[in-house]
Amino acid sequence: MSSLSTQPDTPAKGKSNATPVAVVGGSAAGLFTAALLARQGIKSQVLEQSDRLDPIARTLIVTHKFRNVLGDLLPPSAIVNEIRRFELFTDGRSATIPLHKPDLIIERSALIKGLAEEAQSRGVELKFGRRFQNLRANGAGLIVECDSVRDGAEEIKAGTVVGGDGAASRVAQSAGWPRQETVPLVQAIVDLPKDMSHSTVRVWFVPDDTPYFYWLIPDSEKRGVLGLIGESTQSTRRHLERFMEKRHFEPQSFQGARIPLYKKWIPVKREVEGKPVYLVGDAAGQVKVTTIGGLVTGFRGALGVAEAIANGGSSSELRRLRWELDVHLLLRKALHRFQQPDYSRLVDLLDTQARQQLGEHSRDDALKVVLRLFMREPRLLLMGLRGLLTSGGFPAARP
Repeated sequence: MSSLSTQPDTPAKGKSNATPVAVVGGSAAGLFTAALLARQGIKSQVLEQSDRLDPIARTLIVTHKFRNVLGDLLPPSAIVNEIRRFELFTDGRSATIPLHKPDLIIERSALIKGLAEEAQSRGVELKFGRRFQNLRANGAGLIVECDSVRDGAEEIKAGTVVGGDGAASRVAQSAGWPRQETVPLVQAIVDLPKDMSHSTVRVWFVPDDTPYFYWLIPDSEKRGVLGLIGESTQSTRRHLERFMEKRHFEPQSFQGARIPLYKKWIPVKREVEGKPVYLVGDAAGQVKVTTIGGLVTGFRGALGVAEAIANGGSSSELRRLRWELDVHLLLRKALHRFQQPDYSRLVDLLDTQARQQLGEHSRDDALKVVLRLFMREPRLLLMGLRGLLTSGGFPAARP
């Protein structure tokens, strides 16, 4: 983990009067970055376009590593459930994977509100109603041009700017990063089946509908979110509705988002006339492309960026994160063209010891999981190699 700890410490000497950092976007990754900088005695302010802190609700699942990454910055109210096993289904087959350490179910809105309170308690200034327009250099620093709800055009000076404004980051576009490709996430709030424990996640592989999977994630004893990642918004919603109808789920409401599709590492730092600009979280595309999960990796990216700012540009955490994301990319390329018989064979190959290996190591330790599985069952390696040789890359995502 990063040398920039999330555990309590004293402000770094000589940092209290540093030129402020402007974090654009009150996202989870942006607020976490600001709180980390404040802990090091580096002044920062967060510029959020909404006129108040009212984040959209969305249920998320993360591994136990989430606790390690956030440390005492994790708001207890954000954790709404714990998951102790996964049930995998495909073509009439199933496999149960018990987890050695439970996954956590996170409510996104509670997480963001908790991080905002933590950041403010450490002296971070949150400025609402500031819609980012442009970024330019000026003398010794940078100018963030915003439209202010109350005051109209506003210019905010900063020595460093961090873009935490999501997959369609306007900071990234202004600083010259290419636009990211995204895929749609759609999920519905549903009642849990009577035979399903609230400590279990169910996953269905239906490659005719999606190259990813369907999931049912409990966020309470009686309710959960049923969803999938697709390749176009309209077809993804249509597939989800058909899936619910076939399995007799009644949607109570829907949630959705566009998630960055990681295809290669995006350098997190650029310079605007010699002045540093960084990206964190979804703005930097820091998403595990195997599962399209980006909370743990996005926060690791925030750790790395805060470390780089504190250390003058270097970050060992970012180097480790890049390696992890590239391993997930290799796995996704192997899986992306799997058909129903491939998933059936995959489930058949998961004997008791293979399932135990999957349960002992989390999705955020991809390389460990892969190596141990291949050692246990070499036929999985052959399946992966065949998937890589026939993958042909990702098709372009559609609106």
